[in-house]
Amino acid sequence: MAPMKTALFSLATLLLPSVVQAVQPIEVQGSEFINSVSGKRFQMIGVAYQPGGSSGFNPEAGTDPLSDANICRRDAALMQRLGVNTLRVYNLNPDVNHDECASIFNAAGIYMILDVNSPLPNQSLNRGAPWESYSSDYLARVFQVVENFKAFPNLLGFFSGNEVINEESVVEVPGYIRAVTRDLKDYIAKQADRPIPVGYSAADVRPMLPDTAAYLSCAIAEEASSKIDLFGLNSYSWCGDASFDSSGYDTLVADFNATTIPIFFSEYGCIEVKPRLFTEVAALYSDQMTGVFSGGLIYEYTQEENNYGLVEFNDNNTASLLGDYDTLQRQFAALDFTKIQSADASATALTPEPCSAELITGAAGNFSTNFTLPSRPSGVDDMINNGVPNAKTGRLVEVTETSVGETVYDSSGNPIQGLAVNVLADDQSNTPGSATGSSSGANPSQTGAAPRGGWMDSAVLIVGALTLLAALSV
Repeated sequence: MAPMKTALFSLATLLLPSVVQAVQPIEVQGSEFINSVSGKRFQMIGVAYQPGGSSGFNPEAGTDPLSDANICRRDAALMQRLGVNTLRVYNLNPDVNHDECASIFNAAGIYMILDVNSPLPNQSLNRGAPWESYSSDYLARVFQVVENFKAFPNLLGFFSGNEVINEESVVEVPGYIRAVTRDLKDYIAKQADRPIPVGYSAADVRPMLPDTAAYLSCAIAEEASSKIDLFGLNSYSWCGDASFDSSGYDTLVADFNATTIPIFFSEYGCIEVKPRLFTEVAALYSDQMTGVFSGGLIYEYTQEENNYGLVEFNDNNTASLLGDYDTLQRQFAALDFTKIQSADASATALTPEPCSAELITGAAGNFSTNFTLPSRPSGVDDMINNGVPNAKTGRLVEVTETSVGETVYDSSGNPIQGLAVNVLADDQSNTPGSATGSSSGANPSQTGAAPRGGWMDSAVLIVGALTLLAALSV
């Protein structure tokens, strides 16, 4: 082949569609989340995502919230429109393929924080007898979840536990949570290509909340990997048109003011006053809180029996936006997102305190001060070193279909036209204020633009290159 033809052939090859990496991995630096490439601080603007509630996780049917690409495409488009950059999924089935859904959310610039446990027997720690549930079979399933998602750049992190520590939990529970965290992080260190943060999601239960955070985030020299990297708080104390002080947010900021790891709301959004106003959004991302908190996740995306939803799934495979969606969208759109992305050098340099009994206030009564952790069950070291057998390892795939096929109605009952996933450039995450579709009858200039970085742009470039190649070969 002639040199010119060879060069042009190489150019055409380079212009072929490639796997999109819309986001860059997030790192933990001190008490902040940091974009690993830009160095900007990452503030979580998110939603809890468990469509179908407990029935949405059905291992017998091979389904979970990230198993249906059509549903994920629709919800990714609606989350982009809402302004979301992070979702949380509680229950996942490691036996199904999640490549398309995870890749869709990645292309949309939306990160995932995932729970590794499930409500099924032997798939989570038993707070009443954790030594019985902490087994090699349990950890094998935990590691399978890691294998499913470790390759996705939009994986922000894992939760090793959710609300396991409460008034009914036995004193040994915190040590077992640290043990699971250790095992998860050791597996990731051996089997993943990058560090993936692991943390815990706590109930806002006082007076044990500060002790929970202190116990899990301090440093044990001989068990360094057992320290959590992030701490989520499920809090519903801001109801209606509350304030920073009346909601108790001032107390939370004071409680965690000395944190050495990122703290965020892993659930928030009280429904005691309806309709929800979401005025806590402005407070959460204000100067009063961003020095301590790294954003949060609204509970929850889909309307279930508990009536916390932003979007309702209808029986005829359509979906309807609820009034709360519109209100939350306006609150997110009003944020100064550039301002809250500025990293604080003093915060990123923080290091954890060594674990000691003095870190535990004792306000919760019989809270553990024992930092000697349970030994791993037999066979777990082999899985950590060699990988869990027969696991499905996920991979990023090309997102070629961006248009939403299912009908979605706005809160007034009008179908939304032009709803599609906007495939972001390789260094972007989603930000508030970017809509991808409009209601019928809206200004055409407000409808979703053609996705950037999708197959159409690549196709145009390829045709141009091949046309030039053909002309020069004559």
